[in-house]
Amino acid sequence: MKILKPLGLMSIALLTLSSVYACNFNENKKPIELIAQATNTSEAKKDNIVQIALLLDTSNSMDGLISQAKSQLWDIVNEFSLAKCENDARPKLQIAIYQYGNDNLSANEGYIQQVLGFSSDLDEISEKLFSLTTNGGEEYCGKVLQTSLQQLPWNNNPDLLRMIFIAGNEPFNQGRYNYTTALTNANEKGVTVNTIFCGNYELGINTDWKKGATMTGGEYMAIDHNKEIVHINTPYDDIIIKLNSKLNTTYISYGSLGRTKYKAQSVQDENALEMEEAVAVKRAVSKSSRLYNNKKWDLVDAYEDDAFEISALEKDDLPDVLKNKNEDEIKKYIETKKTERVQIQKEIQAYNSKRLSYIAEHQKGDKSGELENAIIKAIKKQAESKNYSWE
Repeated sequence: MKILKPLGLMSIALLTLSSVYACNFNENKKPIELIAQATNTSEAKKDNIVQIALLLDTSNSMDGLISQAKSQLWDIVNEFSLAKCENDARPKLQIAIYQYGNDNLSANEGYIQQVLGFSSDLDEISEKLFSLTTNGGEEYCGKVLQTSLQQLPWNNNPDLLRMIFIAGNEPFNQGRYNYTTALTNANEKGVTVNTIFCGNYELGINTDWKKGATMTGGEYMAIDHNKEIVHINTPYDDIIIKLNSKLNTTYISYGSLGRTKYKAQSVQDENALEMEEAVAVKRAVSKSSRLYNNKKWDLVDAYEDDAFEISALEKDDLPDVLKNKNEDEIKKYIETKKTERVQIQKEIQAYNSKRLSYIAEHQKGDKSGELENAIIKAIKKQAESKNYSWE
């Protein structure tokens, strides 16, 4: 029974990490094309990017974990959207996802697959998470750790936060590749490895999951991957969901990528709603935060980037509503949509504050055992040395 919940959770964690970044550097804007992909040069330090890799076990018996991960993804994103440095600067986030331990994957590759390279696209992260399925296999923690450390373009600036979250429920030392070698490599790269064992806390210790974390100064966590997540419905849920629909009308897609991504945005809204109304609400809140930025395909977000020039766009790249407008008219249209978006986002945030107060009043029981809380706690602890704080 392999755990997929840490999967989602991981991806969540990743999302979370996006809020954390080195507070020692001043943030400079970079060209649009650099957003999705990390570089392995010293120039990347100027971007204040937090890099997080989620390594998820997708072997059998992980359906419950996957469901929990999907439902908690946006909780983590929303929590980490509040992260900031002492100078009020905000970090960027890049998340990568690997799956391992699935018989559908190549045996020659050790049943390991890179599902997503470093990306800042929250819709893409959600899409990849929802695409995961489980199937029996062999889980090799050392192998997937080493693969992610070698394949991903980790930043070499020691002041930037780089983290791995690996989740599973089989012995950490399973397989022929010695996990201590991978952890030594992680230390050399300055990457902190955090482990999430799906099962009994003591069993995780006895099967080396705790050792896998402590060797790099990371956190060891054990979760009940079969725990049912209970969402509290509030009087504000329907309002926020309707505002989310209005928010979508403020996006102005451009280019072939824009047409594809605009549809993908709606698909991920539907995925969240199919899980539960409360999940759709949390996603809407994430879309009203700073972490949800789509400058690679949306003219409103792109217009805010210094490297973007409307004059460089071809007529065919524009949506039909803008094809016959001149540059000044296009700018005015974009600015109108920007004003609408900001207002809707403020409304979502305001209603979410009321929603959170309502939940606090009606919440029963202790939530400390849930994965999202464990991951957030780990991230905040490791971010202290970088002078991060939360609003």
